Amino acid sequence: QVQVVESGGGEVQSGGSLRLSCVTSGFTFDDYAMGWFRQAPGKEREKVSCITWSGIITEYLDSAKGRFTISRENDKNVVYLQMDMLKPEDTATYYCAGRPYYDGGCAASVDDFEYWGQGVLVTVSA
Repeated sequence: QVQVVESGGGEVQSGGSLRLSCVTSGFTFDDYAMGWFRQAPGKEREKVSCITWSGIITEYLDSAKGRFTISRENDKNVVYLQMDMLKPEDTATYYCAGRPYYDGGCAASVDDFEYWGQGVLVTVSA
């Protein structure tokens, strides 16, 4: 049974930091690129960051570059998102999900990612 559980969300003031964690089980984590996504009320879900199965290649939404850092520990089946210099516009529910490297990996569209967690709310106050 696949399980994907995000944690680490909360409320912070503008300029603050949060570290999101995504603990997974039930699938071959090493085969999957892992992404962090977010959805704000009334907006479409967008990909914030993605990391290849090896951890060598990462990508970021333009607005997240220089502020967010994605990482993973394959021996623990966990992916992280360190978020620094948070802004009110980062307020959203954050999700992690995966895509097999042999099926597009990070290049896949948002809708093609699978094994979504329940999400964690991040609120950044001005």
